Amino acid sequence: MDKLKEVIRHMINISESEMENFLKNCLSKKFKKKEILSYPGSLPNEVFFIESGLVRVCLTDQNGTEHTIHLALENEFICDYSAFIRKELSIYSLEVLEDTHAIILPRSSIDWGYTHMKEGNKLGRLIAEFYFIYQDNRIKNQFIRTPKERYDSITEVFPNIHNRVPQHMIASYLGITPIHLSRLKKSDRSKS
Repeated sequence: MDKLKEVIRHMINISESEMENFLKNCLSKKFKKKEILSYPGSLPNEVFFIESGLVRVCLTDQNGTEHTIHLALENEFICDYSAFIRKELSIYSLEVLEDTHAIILPRSSIDWGYTHMKEGNKLGRLIAEFYFIYQDNRIKNQFIRTPKERYDSITEVFPNIHNRVPQHMIASYLGITPIHLSRLKKSDRSKS
């Protein structure tokens, strides 16, 4: 849990006893590629901190088509935040894309942090702000940038993504077809 402790200490001032009590019910767990951390229709009662690995957040529409909404990399928190906060059933799947080591923070630990940690509310706010800014930028990029611009900038958000995520999922994340992604990649190679 050293990486999680480091991230928390970077975000807030926290005493050793606060850290110990906050993390005492958290669980360190390894997940295999293709495991599902959270299913649509389930009530999310935990947040995952990715120590190593990669998790995809996806949504399946009425036609059965999967849409990649988000990718969570190392040192990031992930869950269906809206459903977690509102205690509603999730609509997202959280799928492990490569062997992943995560810390599971149960709702009880998070609630304890809000109530008992001097800067617990600040920690929650900073995590929520990070996710809000990410989602806001994602929405703006979908409408303001061209597919080529989105393709060119994806490695800024997700370094080494082309070696870690199947191309059809990258295309889905970019809001384009796999054929269009292939054309963009080919165009880039021909310029080199």
